[in-house]
Amino acid sequence: MDPGSGLHDLSAESTRAPEALPVERLVSAGLEATLERFDDPALLSEGKVSVISLEAVSQRFGAKWPVRRSQVYDHVARTLQRHLGVQGYYARVSETDYLIAQPALSRFAGQANCLRYLREILGHFLGEAHLADDGVHQVTRVTQKAVEARKVDARHVEEAERREIAASRPAASGQGRSVVQWSPFVAADGRSLHVSCALEPVYELKSYARIGMRLTRRVLSDETGETLTAAEVANLARADIIRIDIATIARGVERLSVQDGDSREQCLIVPISYTTLSSQRGRAEIVTVFKSARSRVKRGVICEIGDIEGVPHGALASTVSLIRPFALLVVGRIAANAPSALIVQLKGVGLQGLAFECPGHQREAEFAEWATKSIGAAKHVARSVLIYGADSAGKAGLAGVLGASHASLRQF
Repeated sequence: MDPGSGLHDLSAESTRAPEALPVERLVSAGLEATLERFDDPALLSEGKVSVISLEAVSQRFGAKWPVRRSQVYDHVARTLQRHLGVQGYYARVSETDYLIAQPALSRFAGQANCLRYLREILGHFLGEAHLADDGVHQVTRVTQKAVEARKVDARHVEEAERREIAASRPAASGQGRSVVQWSPFVAADGRSLHVSCALEPVYELKSYARIGMRLTRRVLSDETGETLTAAEVANLARADIIRIDIATIARGVERLSVQDGDSREQCLIVPISYTTLSSQRGRAEIVTVFKSARSRVKRGVICEIGDIEGVPHGALASTVSLIRPFALLVVGRIAANAPSALIVQLKGVGLQGLAFECPGHQREAEFAEWATKSIGAAKHVARSVLIYGADSAGKAGLAGVLGASHASLRQF
């Protein structure tokens, strides 16, 4: 087989278990210098180098693969860059194979991450994330022409990762882990970050009755004191985004802990990234802190999923269904500048409301134009439309006239 043409999976030539039989994966010519970076005896012996395969995508696309592969490569590159940050590195070494090294992670944590990366990619292109369970291998040897690897057992890897996480946790108390254990923290790119939160009252606009509080947050750099933009937060490693989400809820629970009896809020709206909820580890962490948050309010916790623009319909619907049993309601948070066409595509994913953060510093006429367009599109998706961060009670009232069901006033 021409090394540039793809991969040769020797496991098909035997009925032995995949983990007992090495798989030789041939690589494209001219990658000798690239492969040297992965040929690290320490990383290989510790199981910290993996290979993920896009063979399922190539096979499913069939004759369309030569036309679609550039699009696939671009998407994979963005996905891996977003998740790996500076904690790891990758390289495409054949038409359908990528080498991934994650030196800072344990063997099982790194392999579990590779499963998540591949599930996200296959879910995007095929809508069948489960196919990733056959597409991750642990690399045992690297040469100038081939990579020797063994298929990993997805269930075994994820169970081992869960045991590692449980072993690393401090003993749980009745109140759950303190926010001090989540923030500040050192991100994968080396920056020290901390999470600042505020509780923002939310009103039902027909009666202007307060229905609860919404958690707002900022992520700040300890070195510069500057607030990270939404795009900068979204580009952090998955583990960092999970820390931010948990720190936000922990801070909110801490703030609500002074309330008891009749003074408790009806509900608490908590912002969670789709990135967190789309991973098994992230969902497990969120469910744990949801239980603590629910004990601090009368009715329950409303889960507000952010960063959902452009997420495949099936993947988002699956995520919503998985978190719904643990939340009073599930709503989606949309960027203020999201086009109407993108908003209406969210119909049918199971969201019970849509929320928008108000654009800053708008005159009333500009606000009315924005609200009319955004609320109108949202009404095609869900009955409830929440407008956050209005800079005046007048704008909140105007949003109600235009069809919004709830609003909050800006705190930050």
